[in-house]
Amino acid sequence: MERNALLVCLILLSASCKSSAARIEANQTVALLVNASKASAKKIPETLFGIFFEEINHAGAGGLWAELVSNRGFEAGGPNTPSNIDPWSIVGNESYVVVSTERSSCFDRNKIALRMDVLCSTEGANICSAGGVGIYNPGFWGMNIEQGKSYKLVFYTRSLDPINVTVSLVGTTASRTLATKNIIVSNASSWTKVEATLQATGNDSNSRLQLTTSRKTVIWFDQVSLMPTDTFKGHGFRNDLFDMVKKLKPGFMRFPGGCFVEGEWLRNAFRWKETIGPWEERPGHFGDVWHYWTDDGFGHYEFLQLAEDLGTLPIWVFNNGVSHNDQVDTSDVLPFIQEILDGLEFARGDKTTKWGSVRASMGHPEPFDLRYVAVGNEDCGKKNYLGNYLKFYNAIKRAYPDIKIISNCDGSSKPLDHPADFYDYHIYSSANNVFAESGKFNKVPRNGPKAFVSEYAVTGNDAGKGSLLAAIAEAGFLIGIENNCDAVEMASYAPLFVNTNDRTWNPDAIVFDSSRAYGTPSYWMQHFFRESNGATLLKTTLQPSTSSNLVASAITWKDADGKTYLRIKAVNFGSSDVNLQISIEGLEVSSMLAIGSTKTELTSSAVMDENSFVAPRKVVPMKAQMENVGEDMDVVLAPHSLTSFDLLINSSIKIVGYHDSSAADVSSY
Repeated sequence: MERNALLVCLILLSASCKSSAARIEANQTVALLVNASKASAKKIPETLFGIFFEEINHAGAGGLWAELVSNRGFEAGGPNTPSNIDPWSIVGNESYVVVSTERSSCFDRNKIALRMDVLCSTEGANICSAGGVGIYNPGFWGMNIEQGKSYKLVFYTRSLDPINVTVSLVGTTASRTLATKNIIVSNASSWTKVEATLQATGNDSNSRLQLTTSRKTVIWFDQVSLMPTDTFKGHGFRNDLFDMVKKLKPGFMRFPGGCFVEGEWLRNAFRWKETIGPWEERPGHFGDVWHYWTDDGFGHYEFLQLAEDLGTLPIWVFNNGVSHNDQVDTSDVLPFIQEILDGLEFARGDKTTKWGSVRASMGHPEPFDLRYVAVGNEDCGKKNYLGNYLKFYNAIKRAYPDIKIISNCDGSSKPLDHPADFYDYHIYSSANNVFAESGKFNKVPRNGPKAFVSEYAVTGNDAGKGSLLAAIAEAGFLIGIENNCDAVEMASYAPLFVNTNDRTWNPDAIVFDSSRAYGTPSYWMQHFFRESNGATLLKTTLQPSTSSNLVASAITWKDADGKTYLRIKAVNFGSSDVNLQISIEGLEVSSMLAIGSTKTELTSSAVMDENSFVAPRKVVPMKAQMENVGEDMDVVLAPHSLTSFDLLINSSIKIVGYHDSSAADVSSY
């Protein structure tokens, strides 16, 4: 037995040695030369890395926009009656209440109102059951109600009788009431606005709003809204989702689409004038590309406000008279052009102008900082696009010469045949293809419009629901963009958000439901590029240059405390370790400090690992202090990894440049 055991051990040891030897042989040694001299440096645009917000996957309605009531105006079926009141439903005995819709609202742009005929009372033949009868709204797959928090309820109502209605927030178990208030209106013969604040006494992420009565009557309701009172600055944005976006430190925000701007048909395209003014008066519209109704509480004004709150520059994508299925002839496009000129005046005009005064009346007397517009989305090649584009371009440049205009046409492979400040480039593909695109902009012309990579992501089988493999490939692509920042002005991942209950597009950066949220590996990957905007790009050289699974870049930047860092980022897209020999020239000897220098790594045990509500931090960046910091360093890059080395520079040493930025948020890792 002992002899056999020894033999087994020897066999295992031999196998282990062979395995280790094979791994060592498979490992690659690559030299990375970083030139920190002034002659090699480039200034990275302040806008290089940003975000793209599209109303897709219930990103806004039922997501970042904190309104808890779905279909608050009963308009989801359009202007005809009977209308679609989903997800509203009846509370109590259905034989005692009749719900219908009428074109009787006091709002001209959304005429549908709900009529509720109550057939029971507290006495007589038809006695209402305990709690009465009425209607309820479950919100967007449940309302998240939190103990101690307050919620502002607003609705419009009328009745020929005095109104006595109980409004309640009810938990998953219908008998569990989290907040309640009795609303009495003695005279509501004409439409009356009712406001109330509900204070929650419990927690439930799957709650609903109820309006009930025990009196025989007929009551009309319209524009029922429930908002948390603690939204960001009171601007209506859900705090946890806002914070996740804020932590990306975006240099720009592209909005509101995407295909959402085009529509399957022009009648369902996003039209900015329909989304401003008092929320009660907005008609809402059906987003027929992503198949859901939006009340447009999150409208043009709110998008501009969001960009301002994030401290970033807005990029407005507007409809140019082209949808997926119909188009406006160039000879008839003038009304569309005037609509966009009015929209620019709304954003940028003085408060004494027609549309600037509308903005001021909404609470923002000063203009928004709108510098960029995109003429359409993915419309290049469609019959009327070029003709329409030129009309828009000329009209906008005459009125606002400083506005930068983005064409839908790709100028990376051949020069554009029309004027533009930037051209749009989208890429959705496999991990191998996206990583290979790290060299896409190496040889594009530098004397024409720069690229705006407004949509990039790994999709398909490689992506899962947000895999490490996807994130690593995308990181390689972004390093290529960073190294070509003289040819690329901006880049943004897409889509930004997905409500887990409406995963129309997959994958996405941030996943959420009514109460929870987590970042996919692609979200965390973008954290590595947060300090790149406005930083100084250093020249890097990999030797041998044939290393097809490795890309790297180097920048210098400065944090909020005035500390200067040299950051090296490297992606190992291969399945074996890479021994990276880093040599930095152009700095004085001993200019780097070990104390304060860190290594941050994004990797995992398997390339298809994902985050989830169960394990939201399975794949996140891990930060550690570095040792043996110097001009020459040997480091190991793990397989399928993104690694950054932040090397603290002695403050007495002058280097080529730096970027003022807030310090990396260690807690976010």
